[in-house]
Amino acid sequence: MITATRIVLSLILFFMFQYPWIFITLYMICGLSDILDGYIARKTNTQTELGAKLDTIADLIFFTIIAAFVILWMRQELIRFIPFLILIMIIRLINIGIGVYKYHTFVILHTWGNKFTGLLTFITPIISIIHQYEVLWLICGIAVLSALEETLIHITSKHLNRNRESIFMSLKSLFPYVRKK
Repeated sequence: MITATRIVLSLILFFMFQYPWIFITLYMICGLSDILDGYIARKTNTQTELGAKLDTIADLIFFTIIAAFVILWMRQELIRFIPFLILIMIIRLINIGIGVYKYHTFVILHTWGNKFTGLLTFITPIISIIHQYEVLWLICGIAVLSALEETLIHITSKHLNRNRESIFMSLKSLFPYVRKK
């Protein structure tokens, strides 16, 4: 229910660019609901495959709306970051392609790296408002690394686990042919 609410609020957010206080309020509610839905599902042991899929859809909608906001507010400053943004987009699209090919479904993993990237993406509009654009280099670098981690997970995993925390949680997946003694 929280995730469905985030989807609706994210769509409303798109029409609130010209109303800063409404935009910021909805923006904060969307961000907090993203944190709360996963936390509540884990604490109440109500995590489901459908919930993970809806969370991914909600994240994509929210990210798209925020990307539109950042593009509108940071046109000139954003030009420096276009190569990074294109690289991130290409890696993410490759990951989606690998997921569709390997698991026959749309997949974006909920790794710690992706969650941290989501948090950093969440603060990007704030960065644009206070004009601290240099921080975006760090955010882009972390986004590339988290996307590459997801690629490694897809390549090395035999089975889909949308909630895999990190490639480092199972280093043996990197070396499947090394035998234990």
